[in-house]
Amino acid sequence: MFKKDSRIFIAGVNNITGAALLRRLKKDGFANIIDKPRLNLLNQELVSSFFEKEKPEYCFLTSIKEGGIEANIAYPADLIYQNLAVQSNVIHSAYKAKVKKLIFFASSCVYPKNCPQPMREEYLLTGRPEVTNESYAMAKIAGIKMCQAYNRQYKTNFISIIPATIYGPNDNFDLNTSHVIPALIGRFHEAKLNKKKEIIIWGTGKSRREFIYIDDLVDASLCLIKKFDVPEIINVGTGVDISICDLAKLIKRKVDFEGEIVFDLGKPDGAMTKLLDIEALNNLKWKPSMVLPDGIKNVYCWYLKYFSNKKSGGIC
Repeated sequence: MFKKDSRIFIAGVNNITGAALLRRLKKDGFANIIDKPRLNLLNQELVSSFFEKEKPEYCFLTSIKEGGIEANIAYPADLIYQNLAVQSNVIHSAYKAKVKKLIFFASSCVYPKNCPQPMREEYLLTGRPEVTNESYAMAKIAGIKMCQAYNRQYKTNFISIIPATIYGPNDNFDLNTSHVIPALIGRFHEAKLNKKKEIIIWGTGKSRREFIYIDDLVDASLCLIKKFDVPEIINVGTGVDISICDLAKLIKRKVDFEGEIVFDLGKPDGAMTKLLDIEALNNLKWKPSMVLPDGIKNVYCWYLKYFSNKKSGGIC
């Protein structure tokens, strides 16, 4: 049973998901969180020794390396290698250490490029993923299948969460590697400070994405670690999507940028629609609490406070 004194390990505690999990668990009074932010998860021997020594009862396995379209195009080898290596090390070590339950965080990009909408869990592997994020998607698919294989052969209890695109405080704001929301917040803010007349955004703006606030994802994860075992894969989202064009307009208003939005039609859109079917999640009586406009406002305020070196001009 998942209790306040359970020994819990978060693999990837420095990223947005890991940091939010750590924050929430501490807030809820969990006293035995094994905090190893400097553990080299790429090193099989170190990971194996860590699990053997610390014997965590529960494990959250977050993404080690991820990014938006630009990062997926520029760093496909890094994305597939680092995620495959860490997943293999952690999942196998969790099995050997008899971890009671492991949650693996996958990604909605595991679904086929031309997947029927909304995307149901059974649509996994019914077609090829979007080519711009194929390396990352294949790593995540391998993680899902590895969890299922260990469950079948070794009777483990390893489940996979497929979340919508995550956003929130502590996100990656590197303009070359970030996802769309932090990238747009950073670009609109800098353009505002520099009094630029326009912002150029990749693609047509017609592609649609679903977003989930990080605290909602964490809340769902804690619900699932208590209530969900089979069929081992579950979508976690909001059931609501938005076009990139409308998202850009929303962020433009929140940042108070007065210039124009220009779409670069020569750049890729990625998959045109990515909306998760959340029927299984709804059956567990869980619902998100954050709506997108409020979430974006929270992220922009966090950006101004902790990230931007040019805090002037921001309104929270």
